[in-house]
Amino acid sequence: MSTDSASSPSRKDKREARAAKAAAELEALRKKQARKSILTVVAVVVALAVIVGGLVWFSLSRSDDSKITAVDAGSSEHGLVIGPDDAPRKVVIYEDFLCPYCGDFEAATREDLAELAADGKVQVDYRPFVLLDQIGPYSELATSAFAVVQQEAGDDVAKTFHDLLFENQPSESGPFPDAADLVDLAVEAGAEESAVKDGIENLEGKDWADAATRAAADDGVRGTPTVLLDGEQFLEGNSMEEIADNLIQQIS
Repeated sequence: MSTDSASSPSRKDKREARAAKAAAELEALRKKQARKSILTVVAVVVALAVIVGGLVWFSLSRSDDSKITAVDAGSSEHGLVIGPDDAPRKVVIYEDFLCPYCGDFEAATREDLAELAADGKVQVDYRPFVLLDQIGPYSELATSAFAVVQQEAGDDVAKTFHDLLFENQPSESGPFPDAADLVDLAVEAGAEESAVKDGIENLEGKDWADAATRAAADDGVRGTPTVLLDGEQFLEGNSMEEIADNLIQQIS
């Protein structure tokens, strides 16, 4: 009677095969965990870089007021003004549409500044410029689009567009709105699409944005937001929320 015992795997062979398979699975798991750990470390480093970068920009915005030599509110060729010329208090705000601290400050002050300007208590001069161009093209695109909207649709629509840009502000890490998205926001603000579409898509406001950026640099502005009250840099507070609250209290 013939048998297959010579060709069949022994119990020892089976144990060794199972052990080898288990070892291979364990090694694969270790490699997967190692890759996951590396990705986690990278993610933490990137997050810290963004935080540190943001803190640097916030620190830079707290410039020595002796270095700020801005022209008076309402006197710049590169701004958007709300409130009367004879208002007793004057506020100038240098901002970048991508700057998260500008977004925080704008959200904390928009309604109050609008009401105070309407009551004749303050004149506010918003001065957008391009600071964060090292991150990507969005700052330039948004500032150029703002210039196009202001020129083609007027200050009231430009102010609404300005507010919408901050309401829809992207993260510094993206993804970023494109020109078509900004055309849609301009139309939502009240601009005629036919009046602003080509200008926004072709960066026709770039010369204005470049000039505004040079003017901010010439004024001594090194960070955003930089806020001036009656010609002096306003730094009362340790956060954007505190600075915003203290500013509104002083001019109310």
